[in-house]
Amino acid sequence: LNVTEEKFVLDTLAGCIEYRPLLDVVVNAFFVQDGRYCLISERNLYIVICYLATFQLEELGLQRFSRIVKSLDTAKMQKFLRFFFNALYLNTWIKDEWSQFYDSLYVKENWIDPLLRWQPKVQQLIEQLTDKLSNRTTTVKTSTVTQPKEFNLTVPKPRAIPIPLPIPVLEKRPPVPPTTYKPPKEKKQLEEIKTKNRQKAQDLLLKANVNQFRCATMKPEKGEVCYKILYYIKIPQEVVPFLPQYLEIVWELVLRQYFEELQIDNIPIKLNAAAILREGALYQRKMEQELKRIENLLRGAGDPSEFLEWQKQMRGKDLEEQLAEIECRRLQGKLSHEEAVLAHQNVIQENKKKADLMREEKAELMHQYAEKRLQEQKEMRELVEQVVEGHKNAQQAKIKLQKYKQRIVQEVCEENRELLRQALEEEEEKLRKRYELIQQIRAIESLPSIRHKFVDLTETGGHGLICEMSIVELRERLALLREAQKAAEEEKRDQIIHEKQAKEQLLLDKLDQISLFRAELGRAAALKQEEKKRKSQSGERPMKDERILNLQKKIVEKTMERKKQTELL
Repeated sequence: LNVTEEKFVLDTLAGCIEYRPLLDVVVNAFFVQDGRYCLISERNLYIVICYLATFQLEELGLQRFSRIVKSLDTAKMQKFLRFFFNALYLNTWIKDEWSQFYDSLYVKENWIDPLLRWQPKVQQLIEQLTDKLSNRTTTVKTSTVTQPKEFNLTVPKPRAIPIPLPIPVLEKRPPVPPTTYKPPKEKKQLEEIKTKNRQKAQDLLLKANVNQFRCATMKPEKGEVCYKILYYIKIPQEVVPFLPQYLEIVWELVLRQYFEELQIDNIPIKLNAAAILREGALYQRKMEQELKRIENLLRGAGDPSEFLEWQKQMRGKDLEEQLAEIECRRLQGKLSHEEAVLAHQNVIQENKKKADLMREEKAELMHQYAEKRLQEQKEMRELVEQVVEGHKNAQQAKIKLQKYKQRIVQEVCEENRELLRQALEEEEEKLRKRYELIQQIRAIESLPSIRHKFVDLTETGGHGLICEMSIVELRERLALLREAQKAAEEEKRDQIIHEKQAKEQLLLDKLDQISLFRAELGRAAALKQEEKKRKSQSGERPMKDERILNLQKKIVEKTMERKKQTELL
């Protein structure tokens, strides 16, 4: 390019980069509306045409602009110019979108009004492009039509009529068997079995529902203890947080009262080896303790039954005190709940007062904000006037910027040429070294090599190590190791069998011992049960503590106060 053309190209490139946001608004809208079927790769073409029409049309003139447009694709330019120079689009959304980047008054005076002034002349250019497209579609090149001539072909002889083949007769097919349309017998049998199973399941369900609570039938001698437990376990809705403590104490009471009355039956249960050994060790430990107790009695030691009875009574008193303490905690929790409800209602009233104060403060702040906005708008108008005055001197700054950019481009081009020259020299040096290396590798590969090597299995490797041996010796040693390993495995297997037999005999002995102990414990439990039936005594219902009565009275008062407060609210 000459100097003038190079300057024009560089100015156009710099302008497209500088005003890229404004150009993107128009081109993106074009691709959405009229250019839906245009290629995305042609986007830069439309950006350049839009830049020339908006910013360079005054300098270029209509004649040079028309020459540039006509040198491109006619259909694409006609479609884009008709979209861009639409007066309605220029006055509405294009102006609004450009005003988001620059001042609206500046946009209207410097860009929109010149485009509207050029719009009639550009419309003539669009009509010329339209006529060119219509002439292109109507004109059809006429060409001479080739006249076909008949081929001189040999007339074929008439073919003889073939003798018709006899029509084959199909064999008669056997009829469809009647079993095809009848259901199989197996299906009927399955339905009968299914019905019988359902009937049997319903009978079992009815029997289970009738006898479902049979295992939970309470004995009459346990009534007193259950009455005492139910007296303390009147669990209302407010005591749900203390439910784990109640369950722990009740569980301890039930275990203490009823585990002594359980009758151990000698029921045959299939046990594994661990269970048998564990139970045998338990019975062995109990037997040793009993022998030790008898030996102490023979030596003159006292019977600890009185101490155990006294300990049982004291534990019962401690349990009653714990239950009373838990009841007090429950009532205190209920009282705290009532007080919290009253406090919540007071907080609601205070929040209402605070909300009224906040509304008044908000109204005052909105008034101050409105005054501040009016002041800011006034300052903004003054700033816009200053900006409009500053844009008048923008042309001189633009010329200086273009000269500065041209100087930078020339310097960059010179640096690029120098860097390209250095890169070419480095690449040539690398290729030369690579070629020399390839020649060396090929020379080494061309040397003859010994491909066959004879191996003697009776010789060692000759590496100078103490543990060297030949392959034959290695095989012999491996064979000896395998024989020794096989003998060790046989010995280990015999040892495991002996240990297993000894363990089975030990388990059988333990089972016999467990059966004897279970029988003795069952008889002892039965005797103890009969003795307790004879010595059963009537229990007394515990009296309520004074603290519990006082707390209940306070709860009733707080509840009445809360209801009155609720009615007032």
